[in-house]
Amino acid sequence: MERPVTKLVLNPGDVPLADWKAIYRGASARLAENAWPVIAESAAAVERILAKGEPVYGINTGFGKLASVRIGDADLETLQRNIVLSHAAGVGEPSPVPVIRLMMALKLASLAQGASGVRVETVRMLEEMLLQGLTPVIPCQGSVGASGDLAPLAHMAATMIGVGEIFVEGERKPASKALKKAGLAPLTLGPKEGLALLNGTQFSTANALAGLFEAELLFQSALVTGALSTEAAKGSDTPFDPRIHALRRHAGQIETAAALRGLMATSEIRASHLKADERVQDPYCLRCQPQVMGAALDVLRQAAATLGTEANGVSDNPLIFPEADEALSGGNFHAEPVAFAADMIALAVCEIGSIAERRIAMLVDPALSGLPAFLTPKPGLNSGFMIPQVTAAALVSENKQKAYPASVDSIPTSANQEDHVSMAAHGARRLLGMVENATAVLGIELLAAAQGCDFHAPLRSSQALEAVRTLTRSQVPHLDDDRHFHPDLEAANALVQSGAVIAAAGDLPGVSG
Repeated sequence: MERPVTKLVLNPGDVPLADWKAIYRGASARLAENAWPVIAESAAAVERILAKGEPVYGINTGFGKLASVRIGDADLETLQRNIVLSHAAGVGEPSPVPVIRLMMALKLASLAQGASGVRVETVRMLEEMLLQGLTPVIPCQGSVGASGDLAPLAHMAATMIGVGEIFVEGERKPASKALKKAGLAPLTLGPKEGLALLNGTQFSTANALAGLFEAELLFQSALVTGALSTEAAKGSDTPFDPRIHALRRHAGQIETAAALRGLMATSEIRASHLKADERVQDPYCLRCQPQVMGAALDVLRQAAATLGTEANGVSDNPLIFPEADEALSGGNFHAEPVAFAADMIALAVCEIGSIAERRIAMLVDPALSGLPAFLTPKPGLNSGFMIPQVTAAALVSENKQKAYPASVDSIPTSANQEDHVSMAAHGARRLLGMVENATAVLGIELLAAAQGCDFHAPLRSSQALEAVRTLTRSQVPHLDDDRHFHPDLEAANALVQSGAVIAAAGDLPGVSG
């Protein structure tokens, strides 16, 4: 099988967020060459530890509540195989391929730091699967985010020993056949290797990072649709004055206000009501965009910092320290940092969609916007944007329910040995669905705002916003009379989701600054 072009080299423990994003978006990756001696020394340390004849958790003992059960040397390979097969107990739909590829890369970089005791051939197997586009089929449910993401990672490890299924070019194939076609032989796991592959937060972290990357696109798109709505409502840009935001000092707020000012600069629509405008203040959904969106940006950046640290860390257990030939049991597998980060992202996504829906509601209300009712020239005969606003409201309410913090929940597992868990996995897994909901809200806002600006003709907005409006009109014509609305919504949603709206508008602040 032909390899995809390798674009990235992973330096374990020092991988920038941009590289994780690139892998999520489809880039291939391999380990830096200087990682291999470190991996080999870690595996050698496991052999030296075993030679001492002492019981060491996960190497020659049972797991979890069964840690007190000593396993004989003749059964060590069976022990590692058994933990993989028994723990591959996930349920639900397969996780998205981009998320699992990212999870594999995260696990690869973790194992390569020499604290997990796995052999070179095991790590090379994982690297080769990533390079050749062999993506394990991993059910999306079954992890509570402590003792590692055991079930999801077990499904990954199972494919490495020839069990389970693998996605190859979009098709599900038995793992044994997929490996054989790729020229790979199933692994026989050595001491500690099954546990090392299963322990860790990589499933939760990959899902949280995916949510973060999509939330960044959502945030930037909302700046554009928010500015366009401000223009449609003939709102003021005075609330975006830099002096206001400098006094409060929040970096995200300052940058958001500057972005909104830039998006509206040189607008003829804005110039038309600079004087003799009877309105003293705009509704909060317009006026407080820097405060709400800026706070969301700060939260997303904090989550990015946490996840960047987690992605470069080692969350295996026990950890191998070759310099002392020690295996130390701890709790790095507990995904509380990831759970907190996922909750923060969920809150930001929820609020981005919530304030956008309020702008749509404002635009369809003639008492607030000064525009025709429901943005249609013939209200009554036509319903215009009446029901798209209802759809936006439904999506926002759904996100409110999903935004409840996952990290405050816990349920004991493994006969109370694992009595406090993070719930990071499903806390992170919900994020892509929440972003999808909020993206659809922005698609509706894009159409509503463009429609509102149409009523101000021949006045034009700024160059940036006119580029966005031209893009929108290339896919969705002005709404004169009611028509089948669903295709319009799908087209607008695609413009937001693809990043085309951001590209048309120009540079905007993001998670990385």
